[in-house]
Amino acid sequence: MHAGRMLAGRAVVLLSLAWSTHGSLAIPKIAECGLSCSQGFACKSRVNRNIFNSFCRPPPSSVPPSVLEALTLSTAMKCAPRDGCSLLLRVQASLVLHESLRGLEACSVNLDTQETQCQSVRVSRASGRRQVGWQLQVHFDCFEVTVAQSLYVTLRTVPHFCGVQLDQQYHVEDCRHEDVGRNVPVCFAGKFSYWADRSRKVILVQVPEVPGAPDYYVRLCLKWFTCNDVGVPVRVTGNRMSRTVSLPYSQELPCLCLEGWFATPDAVRMQACPFEDETEALWDAIRYHPGDRALSWEPACPVSGHVSLCWRPGPGALCHNLEHSGRPAHGRVQYPLVDTQPRLCLKFSTSRGSWVRCPFQEGHFQGAPVSPKEDVAACLPPRAPGHDPRPSLMAFVDIPTEEACVPNTCIQGWRTDVTFSAPHQLCDLHCTSTQGTED
Repeated sequence: MHAGRMLAGRAVVLLSLAWSTHGSLAIPKIAECGLSCSQGFACKSRVNRNIFNSFCRPPPSSVPPSVLEALTLSTAMKCAPRDGCSLLLRVQASLVLHESLRGLEACSVNLDTQETQCQSVRVSRASGRRQVGWQLQVHFDCFEVTVAQSLYVTLRTVPHFCGVQLDQQYHVEDCRHEDVGRNVPVCFAGKFSYWADRSRKVILVQVPEVPGAPDYYVRLCLKWFTCNDVGVPVRVTGNRMSRTVSLPYSQELPCLCLEGWFATPDAVRMQACPFEDETEALWDAIRYHPGDRALSWEPACPVSGHVSLCWRPGPGALCHNLEHSGRPAHGRVQYPLVDTQPRLCLKFSTSRGSWVRCPFQEGHFQGAPVSPKEDVAACLPPRAPGHDPRPSLMAFVDIPTEEACVPNTCIQGWRTDVTFSAPHQLCDLHCTSTQGTED
């Protein structure tokens, strides 16, 4: 019997956890908005759309600041068969009734427009005298709100006593919420369709046709922290014959997005990014500055990853990272004092994979010309058995053949990024002439 009780208790806990995880996603629907008070109280409501009186009076010593006990906010839907659903803010508050109090007032301020809605509830004097010390619970659910609205809600006593209030910020669900996107007209009525014509480099947007709806805006933008305009937004008027808009673009970027919205205050903006999975164009934004020999890369879109210089011995070979060249791929990356060697490349690594770009091999940036009388010698220190398996450092030097190929001649090099660097040298080079004979 005891074990059965424990199992039952566990079942209740699991059920309550499941509801808190999934049930919180559902927005309750109500038939009519209104106000209700806890049983036994005679309440009257009053709606005031002007901003509440900001002046307060000192509270009596017998009124503690904790007389307002709780403020809870949530969203509700009121639905009509043909018109869809509208959103309402539900305010639940509790107050310990005091002989100096006549009720409480809740006000909601739209943080974007500063529009204010206030509702108050009053308890009759006779009822208030009998119920001093009782807990009064009030439910307001007639605050009209819109999708994705940011609100600031204040709960105060009536009369308004200084320092006796509760405040809370609230963000109304947007069209990504399943219930809102399916039931609120502004979400499904404002959706557009599109297709990309890559050969002409234009995106064709089909603007929604909603009878009686206001004009509609559509634009291209680059999405970083906000979406920044690419060109001028196009306004589609209600009497326009064609509902298709052609938006030209220059490059297929993952952060190039479409935005569409109705020409009304606080309109919800629909967004789509046609090329969001295409990152190839980002790795081509490489620049070389011959004056200071600086190699730089600056992505046109936000990227989360890593950049490094690497050395590719030959076409298709593995590109070996150069030590101390790693940089986070956030914004502009620059490497100073870079020589234009064909085997020097940039490697980009993200969660989706790695890409290598060799700008000097691809011929975009030209280096200093080499004299026909000079051969290029590649110096690679020999590797003994058990030697560090990491790739050795390479250097390219231009030395005349008649100097490098003389017996008892050595080429010596050392690292400048290490304080105590032992020099490496190659002696008695075996050189091959253009006729294929040994010197």
